[in-house]
Amino acid sequence: MDLELTGRVAIVTGGSLGIGKAVARELAREGADVVITARRLPALEATAKEIAAETGRRVVPISSDTNDTQSVRDMVRAAAEELGRVDILVNGAAAPSGLVRNSVEEADPELLLADINTKVVGYFRCAQAVTPYMKENGYGRIINIGGLTGRSSHALSGMRNLAVVHMTKALSDQLGPYGITVNTVHPGVVETEHIHELYEKEAAKRGITAAEVEADFAARTPIRRVLEAQEVAQSICFLSSPRAAAITGESLGIDGGLTRGIFL
Repeated sequence: MDLELTGRVAIVTGGSLGIGKAVARELAREGADVVITARRLPALEATAKEIAAETGRRVVPISSDTNDTQSVRDMVRAAAEELGRVDILVNGAAAPSGLVRNSVEEADPELLLADINTKVVGYFRCAQAVTPYMKENGYGRIINIGGLTGRSSHALSGMRNLAVVHMTKALSDQLGPYGITVNTVHPGVVETEHIHELYEKEAAKRGITAAEVEADFAARTPIRRVLEAQEVAQSICFLSSPRAAAITGESLGIDGGLTRGIFL
């Protein structure tokens, strides 16, 4: 299927590693030019060079801090000046798995605030900054990368993902009349640079090996395996395309069936 993304311009936050890098690669493969942004410029530059060489598309690294409103505005302005427009925003800059995963007695309120500032308010800063460019084009796609902890109670940081879903729905109402859709995706257990850190932490808490933690995740997933980042990225590419024009305000699990709740 032609996703009709050739010539589109995308911004991917948290684009140097993990799912963000996979998203940037897939968007470029589909013909989009991509700005990748994160705080560390050397990692961005290495990723941009790699994806550009592989795809032949323009991949522009711009350092920014989504905790800083002016930094976000400057990044989006630079992206528009460099590539001429902004059509797609994929929000993914956040601490993997969240900063607060322990009990209420041990939880640090400041880390909880940091989680919310980065993932919720940070996503909002980026959405706010791209909105004028998308309105001008009469086209926009905003995809927020959430997380399954928002659908469960085992990690306090999960509240950030719940807030992202609320923000997604509110923005979809406001921006729909301008041809802009807004959706959230919740990746399951995905093979990334960070997932093995999670395995190690879980293994230490449960007194088992990291390999056993991974095997347990796979056993509890209907497709019986950990997902690849490319699989999440391909779904995001579809939501970024004109083909997905009728989908907005939705919260989609890309988790191999790991979520057992029923969501109407």
